[in-house]
Amino acid sequence: MSGLENPKPLPLPAHFNPEKVNQVWKVDYATRAKDAQSWAKKQRIKPAFQDKLKVALVAIDVQNTFCIPGFELFVAGQSGNAAVEDNRRLCEFIYRNMGVITHITVTLDTHHAIQIFHPLFLVDKKGEHPAPLTLVSYEDVQQGRWRFNPKVADSLGITVEYGQEHLLHYTQELQERQKYDLTIWPYHVMLGSIGHALVASVEEAVFFHSVARYSQASFDIKGSNPLTEHYSAVGPEVLDGPYGEQIAQKSTGFLEILINYDAVIITGQAKSHCVAWTIDDLLVASLQYDERLVQKVYLLEDCTSPVVVPGVVDYSAQAEVAFERFSHAGMHVVRSIEPIQSWLKL
Repeated sequence: MSGLENPKPLPLPAHFNPEKVNQVWKVDYATRAKDAQSWAKKQRIKPAFQDKLKVALVAIDVQNTFCIPGFELFVAGQSGNAAVEDNRRLCEFIYRNMGVITHITVTLDTHHAIQIFHPLFLVDKKGEHPAPLTLVSYEDVQQGRWRFNPKVADSLGITVEYGQEHLLHYTQELQERQKYDLTIWPYHVMLGSIGHALVASVEEAVFFHSVARYSQASFDIKGSNPLTEHYSAVGPEVLDGPYGEQIAQKSTGFLEILINYDAVIITGQAKSHCVAWTIDDLLVASLQYDERLVQKVYLLEDCTSPVVVPGVVDYSAQAEVAFERFSHAGMHVVRSIEPIQSWLKL
């Protein structure tokens, strides 16, 4: 049934194998399309356009890089296997609530080799690049510990002088706005790579939903601007360059989703970074447009985890503080394992 007419969660389709969520494999689209149509008919699921109550699911950066063990930035969380556990629950949530979820939007973090948060962008006095997970502060740049790599200027279409001025301006902006220091990440979610792809089990679930509900999924590409980090799906960390020139802009797409749907469910990776930043930007935009929109947001907290690298960094506390703040602002923090009808307040 569509909307919230069916009070019981649907059974999991026969093809779903929770043991494959931690693996990379090819989705059999032809077979899965046939399965989706027959399964929808059997479960009496109506096309999404017939939903009386419109529910959107936003899955942030559920990509191999972040979600498959052994890839560059696997979100291990406190359990050591967090992203895999998150995605197992996410897939089950999509299948069990197939008749309730009207539309799915997926974001894809998308990078190139030369970006401000990758090692190649910076050098020290010896010409060496920072190691992954190095934190670069405004003071570090001001005092010359790290500087713009002059060898990449031509490739980026900027001058060496501009690159250095921008790096100084950028780290100062982060400091003044109380953001995390510039983090140098391992090369990750490289455009065209296996790491950039959606987790196969999640991709299959999204495709299955598209066919079963006759609802085209949306894919939002973010993060390719070389001069700024782009954690939030709503917009990059820094929008202006050292001379006040615009280098990037925020997207209105997610605010439009919030306006056009009765409920928006958000989850993905990582809870401490891209998920938290997206929600924070969406909260600000919502309050500016219509504060009642905040009540439409549901945060699926058991399908997202913070960045934790034992002995190096642990953003668990920051993630929890952010989610508490979102809850106090009026957003709903919920769990996928609870019946959606018990928490979807429509």
